[in-house]
Amino acid sequence: MTTKTSLLKVILLGDGGVGKSSIMNRYVTNKFDAHLFHTIGVEFLNKELEVDGHQVTLQIWDTAGQERFRSLRTPFYRGSDCCLLTFSVDDSQSFLNLGNWKKEFIYYADVKEPETFPFVVLGNKLDVTERQVSSEEAKQWCQENGDFPYYETSAKDATNVAVAFEEAVRRVLALDERTDHLIPTDTVKLHRKPRSAASCCS
Repeated sequence: MTTKTSLLKVILLGDGGVGKSSIMNRYVTNKFDAHLFHTIGVEFLNKELEVDGHQVTLQIWDTAGQERFRSLRTPFYRGSDCCLLTFSVDDSQSFLNLGNWKKEFIYYADVKEPETFPFVVLGNKLDVTERQVSSEEAKQWCQENGDFPYYETSAKDATNVAVAFEEAVRRVLALDERTDHLIPTDTVKLHRKPRSAASCCS
């Protein structure tokens, strides 16, 4: 019996300090480090999981949020299957910048059909006591910008982290099935250009 396996590239995007690295590390290693340093350039981790009967290997890319690292991160956008737009609920500016991150990703990833691309929005640091962005504001933004799924997460206590990634996978698989791009027993998507990103940094 053959099983369908996909290698899916997921990019975490958002301002520096919103907790992208913490979200990735919580999901892949189930650990949280309050003293995690800002990412310089990009990092990635792999996570294998099963979603709705599909075997999936997620290649999760964590990108530096600071503007000075733009030239380091943007080459890695190409070939992405999904983008997790991330802000911190205690930082209204990081929320206001979501639109810029979305535009940057669409441009540098060369997304041909942005209206159908699987974006998921994360409002991180749900564990903080004083928030600056309400759930209603975030949901309204998601609705107005493409009807994106929205999850409020906490890398610190793991709230909704796994659920958000699983939703991202479901959206990619649904898109793949509509375009008939899912292939059995392989991790290479033949309709894509060969990816060298995974091997260049090992």
